[in-house]
Amino acid sequence: MVDTTSLTRAVDHFADRLRAAPQSRLQRGAAAEALALARQLARWAQTIEEPGAEPREMPDVGMFAAADQITVAVHDLALVLTDEGQVEEAVELVAQAQKRAGV
Repeated sequence: MVDTTSLTRAVDHFADRLRAAPQSRLQRGAAAEALALARQLARWAQTIEEPGAEPREMPDVGMFAAADQITVAVHDLALVLTDEGQVEEAVELVAQAQKRAGV
């Protein structure tokens, strides 16, 4: 099993920043950026778990749920990653999304 601590720490930090962000920042795109990341990570996990199956899209359940959605998506992904390179790639995706979100 690969160590995914760096990934879960990165997403926990991003999620904490989203939870602390004012509603205006979430509305200006931070929540949309988090949802896009959650969807990307969820698709990645699904393609590993169910190769060849059509990935299901994570629904948009509102800007106040974005932090929870990235957390769930990363924890699901962390369970199926098989090597350190994948973990590093996922950490970079989280870092880039957080930067774009401005939180």
